[in-house]
Amino acid sequence: MSGKLTRELYEEVVGKVLTFALETKKRKFVETVELQIMLKNYDPSKDKRFSGTVKLVNVPRPRMKICLIGDAKHIDEANGNNLPVKSVEELKKLNKNKKEVKKLAAEFDAFLASSTLIKQIPRILGPGLNKAGKFPQPLAHDESMMDKVNSIKSTIKFQMKKVLTLGCAVGHVEMSNAELVANLIQAVNFLVSLLKKNWQNVKSLVVKSTMGPPIPLL
Repeated sequence: MSGKLTRELYEEVVGKVLTFALETKKRKFVETVELQIMLKNYDPSKDKRFSGTVKLVNVPRPRMKICLIGDAKHIDEANGNNLPVKSVEELKKLNKNKKEVKKLAAEFDAFLASSTLIKQIPRILGPGLNKAGKFPQPLAHDESMMDKVNSIKSTIKFQMKKVLTLGCAVGHVEMSNAELVANLIQAVNFLVSLLKKNWQNVKSLVVKSTMGPPIPLL
């Protein structure tokens, strides 16, 4: 942790975010808590771009929509867990129609697929899910389906593109201060570990709820 970023500071910032969201202006939906990062001393056109995923301690995105592309066994299990599911037969009806596959990709945040079906998906749907960055993660029959779902909901990704700003969801306003602080510390430290010059590449860190004002952390 940077010398400037004490646990007390994280707690203070999260406290302000939660106070605004829950007391000052309570919304009719559950707001996401986001971490926004501004980098410095980085040239996206010259410096090597980075990408990395980290699984947070507490589930930051419980409302994330995940769909299972399942075989018969997994379809039954998914239905028992109220998890959206598609069969191979349903996908074949899309006839690799780019608009329909794009619509399917947009409907869900992520996909799982029975490991027995993974190799068939490009043949059935074409490259649409892959292009959307949502190619399904495999699910074996000896794995816990809901553990895998929660793992996806707990995993965040940092990806350097053409701009010096990054952002990710680290939780929601119904989480406790301690849960959000744990996720924030883990997310910030992981991001810093990806940077070429670590903390020297961090210009600012801001935390905010979906509708709330930005609260500076650094």
